[in-house]
Amino acid sequence: MGAQLRAVRQRIRSIQSTAKITRAQELIAASRIVKAQQRVRASGPYAREILQAVEAVVSRSGPVDHPLVREPTSSQRAAVLILTSDRGFCGGYNANVLREAQRLRTLLGERGVEVVAYACGAKGIAWHRFRARDLAGEWAGSSDSPTLSRAREITAALLDTFARTTAEGGVDEIHLVYTEFVSMLTQRPVVRRILPLEIEEVEGEPVSGPVPLYEFEPSAPVVLDALLPWYVENRIYHAMLESAASEIAERRRAMKSATDNANELLEQFTRDANKARQAEITQEISEIVGGANALAESIAGSE
Repeated sequence: MGAQLRAVRQRIRSIQSTAKITRAQELIAASRIVKAQQRVRASGPYAREILQAVEAVVSRSGPVDHPLVREPTSSQRAAVLILTSDRGFCGGYNANVLREAQRLRTLLGERGVEVVAYACGAKGIAWHRFRARDLAGEWAGSSDSPTLSRAREITAALLDTFARTTAEGGVDEIHLVYTEFVSMLTQRPVVRRILPLEIEEVEGEPVSGPVPLYEFEPSAPVVLDALLPWYVENRIYHAMLESAASEIAERRRAMKSATDNANELLEQFTRDANKARQAEITQEISEIVGGANALAESIAGSE
């Protein structure tokens, strides 16, 4: 019985140590999620303005024939950028986005399109290395605090690949797989094709209002050449910010669930320890009473 009580108490100490770690991780994530949300909201105005600028150039320049918006006659290779986390303790965040990337890979494979994978985040890099899958590019160390310089570096690599022909090792399409931050309780993995850009001709004014009248100097195609790389860079940077906010929110929720589970286990094992202790006390009392009775009987027999 003593060995059982020692084992239960050792288990309690182990669970208490785990609960302290998960609680600390929960508090850290809770303190960082506000800043991550603010960064997502702060990037919104610039994203809307550059989108409006691109729409203005396209709508005022007639038929657009630009390498970044030109639809390929037949796609042979497609680049897929996957945004994952650098650290764990974030529930199903990485599993969900990697599952979505695998689904995209299957769909592209059915079309006969070869997939060229790019991974941003240590977990995505490790996932591909474990399965012996090649990566055309990999970046790590900035999943929970993205920087514009890292987004610019990724954009330059993707645009360089997109600018080359498939015979030279280039790609015809670029897809982005990341986790969209909806709210503190909802984050969903999404797939976006960022190149070539899709241009839709619609009648009437846009929801945001009429497109402003601009004068383009030196010309609309030159302005479009400058705007489109910025637009792609902003799309990637905004996706990285949303992924960072989603990662922190998932980590906070996962650590809270782990802490609650640890507390439930502590209650259960505390009850088991009390039962084992009560059983020891009962056994000790029984042994004392039995010994006293035997001693009294021996004394009475000797008299």
